[in-house]
This record gives sequence, structure tokens and C-alpha cells, in this order.
Amino acid sequence: MAPDPAPRKPSDRSTGAVTLQQVATRAGVSIATASRALHGGHGRVVNEELRSRVLAAAAELSYVSNAPAQALARSRTSVVGLLVHDVADPYFGAIATGVMRAAAEFDLMVMLAASFREPQLELDYLVRLRTQRARAIVLAGSGFTDQAFTARLGESLAGFAEDGGRVVCVGDHGVDTDTVNLDNRDGAEQAVAHLWALGHRRIGVIAGPLGLVTVRDRLDGVRRALQRRGAELPADCLVEADFTRAGGHAAALALFARRPDLTAVFALNDGMAAGALAALQEGLGRSVPGEVSVVGFDDLPYSADLHPSLTTVRLPLRRAGQRALELIVDERPQRGARRIVELEADLTVRASTGPAPAHSG
Repeated sequence: MAPDPAPRKPSDRSTGAVTLQQVATRAGVSIATASRALHGGHGRVVNEELRSRVLAAAAELSYVSNAPAQALARSRTSVVGLLVHDVADPYFGAIATGVMRAAAEFDLMVMLAASFREPQLELDYLVRLRTQRARAIVLAGSGFTDQAFTARLGESLAGFAEDGGRVVCVGDHGVDTDTVNLDNRDGAEQAVAHLWALGHRRIGVIAGPLGLVTVRDRLDGVRRALQRRGAELPADCLVEADFTRAGGHAAALALFARRPDLTAVFALNDGMAAGALAALQEGLGRSVPGEVSVVGFDDLPYSADLHPSLTTVRLPLRRAGQRALELIVDERPQRGARRIVELEADLTVRASTGPAPAHSG
């Protein structure tokens, strides 16, 4: 069997015509400085040397500012609505940090709201932000697999955009907006490939709520990696849980009650992985990684401090938030030209994974 390909390095690729980001890169300045030089505003003055560099770069690239979009933006407030699922979840905290740091560069204020994974509440927030004439919305919680909800979401976002608001999604929400994608499928494939290379053949998976697009994509990656190796994910090796430490703890106990022969657990976020580690070591008396290896997903700040330190899939969450805000201020070159930024996942190997036990067969 051919060796597994080496993990890809993170990249940031976007599609479309010439954008403000490209002008900024050519001029060697931040996107905020490029915006001030070309459009004015943001409460700060750009010195003449930088302004000349930006204007020269714009001319070289044949960049054309979207004047109607600028006029609409000036007619709205400086508020950017950031919708997440749970403000207590470090995953969303990292994205919010990226959005807020970038927003400060453009003198924009971020209003944070949590939907608690309730689709209707998400729609209600969108109506309120539209009424308050927010300049933009960043939709950062996972999309839902419910097609009826997705259709209603698309209609609501389209109405906001028609009024002059800007919309950017972090992750796949099934709607026609500028999007920053995180490669959940490939990240999950890397995790399974790592466990397989260590000799693990009986792998249990602790998934979050199955109605979330993020969970769907991560499970797709698990199944795809197993299929490429002539294997599959048995139904009794998959447990659905809340995206929390408590959810992971309960799921690990349920999983091993059904399949005590498992040699590895892949939890689809780090919170659940932390709960699984505690359940295995304290509740079941299993050695990690001597008897069972554990992998998480997201590489949140505490992951390196767990015992043992957690092998996990790293996502550039702060970068995702930053790029989402930059897409807001970098207007589309032409109406309807959707832009997609792809950010790749990267496996971070630590102490929670090791070779499968010799008796595992």
C-alpha cells in the first residue's frame, strides 16, 4: 500500500477579480491602510508616501473601486454583527478575536450574539441587525443540514445585502455569500491517516450534533479516509454528543460500554476529546496512549496542557475571523462575484497518540 501523503501546509487562497487585498499586498501595506488611501475615512490619515504606493499598486493592477458599495457603506452604521453558536466555546472565541482585531483597524465595532445552535434565534438576530442598519454580518456558527432552514437563511441574507449590508460566512452555510472555508474534511482525513499509520484498526468516533454541517463534513472525512484503506466506520463505533467536555465524557463511556475493544478515539472537537480523556483514564482506568489513543479537532489553546497533551487537528481560527472581516471591507469587484477563501487544516501530533497495543491485531 502506498504511503499516506504528507499533511498539506496551511494556505489562504481566494478567487475572483482584482480586490483591495491584492492592492494592499502589491503595495506592501495592510488592507486597512490601502482602504484609507483609496477611500478615505476610518478616522486616520495615511501619509503621502504610503498613499502614493497604494495608488501606484491600484493602477498597476487596474483596480476599480466599487463606488456604489462605498456609498451604501457610508449610509449604514459602523456595527458588524458577529453571530456564533456559543460564546463560552473557545472555538468561537478564537474566530471572534480575529474579527475584532481586524475590525479595530477599520474603526468598526463588533456586536457579538450567540444562537445556542437554535436556527430560529439565528434568523431573529439577522432581522434585528437589518433593522438596526448594521454595516455587515459575519455568520460564524456552523451551518445546519436542514434544507428548509438554509433556504430561509438565504432569503434573509439576500434581503440584508439588497439593503446595502455585507455578509460573510465562516464555513459552509449553503448560501450565496462571500465565504471563508475551513477544510474540515481534510483535517478529519489527516487524523484517521495518523491513527491508521500507528496500527489502529478499531477506531471509535465521538461526533457533535449530526444536524450541523461542520459535523457532517468531519464525518465525511473520517469515512473517506477509512474507505481509501478498505475499511468503514461501523454504526456501533459512532456516538453523537454535545460539543462539550461533559458530552465527550458521557459519549466515551457509552462508546466503550458497546465496544471495549477499541484502541483509538477520534473526538470531533477538543472539548469532547478532553472529556473522553478523563473518562478513559479516570472512569475506565485505561492508559492513554498505552491502551487507547485519543485525537481531537480544532487545536484550542488548552489542548497542549491536557494530560497527556492532545494530538489534534489545527484550524487557523483567528485567521478565519480576520479574513472574514477583510472581505467585508474589500468590496466585491462586481455584483454577484462570490469570493471564497480556503484555509487548510494541519494535524498537530502530541502525546495522546501512540502505536496500537500489540494484542489489538
